[in-house]
Amino acid sequence: MDIRRVTRSEAVEAAGRLFDAAPEREATERFLADDRHHLLVAYVDDVPAGMVTGVEMTHPDKGTEMFLYELGVDEAYRGQGIARALVLALGRLARERGCHGLWTATGEDNEPAQATYESAGGSPEWDQVVYSWTYEQSP
Repeated sequence: MDIRRVTRSEAVEAAGRLFDAAPEREATERFLADDRHHLLVAYVDDVPAGMVTGVEMTHPDKGTEMFLYELGVDEAYRGQGIARALVLALGRLARERGCHGLWTATGEDNEPAQATYESAGGSPEWDQVVYSWTYEQSP
């Protein structure tokens, strides 16, 4: 397995099946244009097998931390440690970039994700509640 930081939209398109939905060209270009956005892809025999995205966030009283935005592994490659390796690689990148920590959120019923995050050294914060807002995009 080889984990590489992706910086070109063609590589994102080639790994498109690893995302929740097909990557959108404009969103991909915006994501890659920001040096605080990170996309790591795990390749097995040059085939995209898994990916993780991270976003650096800075706040005046907290400093900079990395948010693990999405983690995905192709079904054919699950159970081989790829997800854990991607989380650990994002953690190394976060430290290299001066982040004081890494965090993410997942569904309380997503046991595979929880097991992955814990095996990579993460600790659950059971007293947290996640809220979200969805806005309709105008045409």
